[in-house]
Amino acid sequence: MLDSFRDTFRLPDLKRRILFTLAALFVYRLGAHVPTPGVDAAALGKLFDQGSLLGFLDLFAGGALSRFSIFALGVTPYINSSIVMQLLAVVVPSIEKMQKEGEDGRKKIVQWTRYGTIIFAFIQAVGMTGWLKGLGIYSGGMLDIILVSLTLTTGAVAVMWLGEIMSDHGIGNGISLLIFAGIVVRIPEAIIRTASLVRLGEMNVLVMLIAVAIMVAVVAGCVMLQEGQRRLPVQYAKRMVGNKMYGGQSSFIPLRVNTAGVIPIIFASSVLLFPYTIAGLFQHSIARMIQQAMSPSSPFYMVLYVLLIVFFSYFYTAVVFKPEDISTNMKKNGGFILGIRPGKPTTDYIEKVMGRITLGGSIALAVIAIIPTIMTGVMHINTFYFGGTAVIIVVGVALDTVHQIEGQLLMRHYEGILKRRGGKSGGLLKL
Repeated sequence: MLDSFRDTFRLPDLKRRILFTLAALFVYRLGAHVPTPGVDAAALGKLFDQGSLLGFLDLFAGGALSRFSIFALGVTPYINSSIVMQLLAVVVPSIEKMQKEGEDGRKKIVQWTRYGTIIFAFIQAVGMTGWLKGLGIYSGGMLDIILVSLTLTTGAVAVMWLGEIMSDHGIGNGISLLIFAGIVVRIPEAIIRTASLVRLGEMNVLVMLIAVAIMVAVVAGCVMLQEGQRRLPVQYAKRMVGNKMYGGQSSFIPLRVNTAGVIPIIFASSVLLFPYTIAGLFQHSIARMIQQAMSPSSPFYMVLYVLLIVFFSYFYTAVVFKPEDISTNMKKNGGFILGIRPGKPTTDYIEKVMGRITLGGSIALAVIAIIPTIMTGVMHINTFYFGGTAVIIVVGVALDTVHQIEGQLLMRHYEGILKRRGGKSGGLLKL
């Protein structure tokens, strides 16, 4: 394995991509520590120590929200804009047609997503600043609120830009890596705080061991879910081309249990964060009820979270997985699934199997996401938001990045970082 890691730096292009990604992450972490003026840092720290959804918001901002830095909004506005655009592509024929226009259509949709990011960022910035003013943590006037909101909006656009250039010139999915980095940098602090509680006698050693065991089990479950697949056997008919015989071989179609990767988790979380932020604009009792209902520990939030995870699992799988294309390519190459006629019957069969797999995978994903939250709530562990959401994102993004590096090595005849039985390597993990 050490030889494989050394090989990554022997390839100039791969080395450049990795160093570029690390440099972009450094800039992101630097921006997360540049404070926005006018905020009472001590009062803000006490507010975040109370937990609830604030810790969850801070999770997606990589700690920038608890400091109210220029990157306080994190990637949430971009994710919300992406969700809206992908939903519109399903219900609006003109946008759906644009998606199929190739590179030009994709560029238009990307541009609209950027405009949407600015709109979502400004709305969330105004809501957040107004909410902090209502709590007495921010003391500026209306003009100051607008200036701070513009600063936060600019920060969100900068984060979006970092994510995009990381995807284009680095390794892995840029936006996912930004979330990943924000979670990982807080792990040492969480370990130190937990150890301090145990040493001071404020946390039982047995409780800590149970929490660690839960996290280990969740990590193992995440790996199994991300790597699991069902293989549909495919047979290729024999055919004569000139004097040579081709075909007659068997292969398989790998259907991933979790085709959507960590996208359902990120999308579902972002959707639930938005109403909480908007409710902060108002001091009405209904707004406070909404904020209480949207707490990660509330039953309403958990039910809604599970439903959204299942929905986005199906939705994103439908976006990236095209049974008709697979069926058409099989037919062109003389392939068929045993017992299934080529063409539409094959397409319907693949859709049916994929639907069942996606249901099981989405439920498993939701269970992994909420069980740690329930257990840590029961055991009153508030040192860090070590919920299943964070673990799934970290494991999923890490696997995807490693697979992409492995793919680069294999294309250049190097041994992959991950070894599979029989010397075969898996494909890239979809995010």
